[in-house]
Amino acid sequence: MTTASTTDPAVKVADYFTDHPRAMTMVAARELEMSEADVLRHLPEDQVAELSAERFTDMMDRLADYEQVHVIVSNAATTVEAFGQFGGFSTMGPFFNVQTKTLDMHIRHEQIAAVFSVEKPGHLDGVPTLSIQFYDPAGSSAFKVFLTFGQHDPSDKCRSWWTAFREEFALAVD
Repeated sequence: MTTASTTDPAVKVADYFTDHPRAMTMVAARELEMSEADVLRHLPEDQVAELSAERFTDMMDRLADYEQVHVIVSNAATTVEAFGQFGGFSTMGPFFNVQTKTLDMHIRHEQIAAVFSVEKPGHLDGVPTLSIQFYDPAGSSAFKVFLTFGQHDPSDKCRSWWTAFREEFALAVD
């Protein structure tokens, strides 16, 4: 692996994923000593697009239109995974609340600084996953919403929905 021989983050990330194509971006970030958001920013454009974090509420409304999703919230000590559907939105103080029969989340939405649409091989089986991922100002994951989680290729309907979401919320390029 050649990642140790360069300080260019794009090269480090490319080399890392050449050697470990199914690696979790969280693990890559730790091993490359960079934020997970920065790892995503250096993946190829056909895999990752940065979205407009300022449109968080609109994104949540669109996510509520999708069926069941796999939500992952992870920090340095714990990972929680839930399977459910977004909806039941409200705000109180600093919290954007998601409260359905299957998901109960209290998101400090003003702390969402970056959002990405991501397609990459799943870490378990290499089958492509499609996700929308939300990050805090430090570049750490706030939560990830997986439309697919390996086991089978994304359906045409799923890929179409994810592509439309990606296009609708694309970060404006100056």
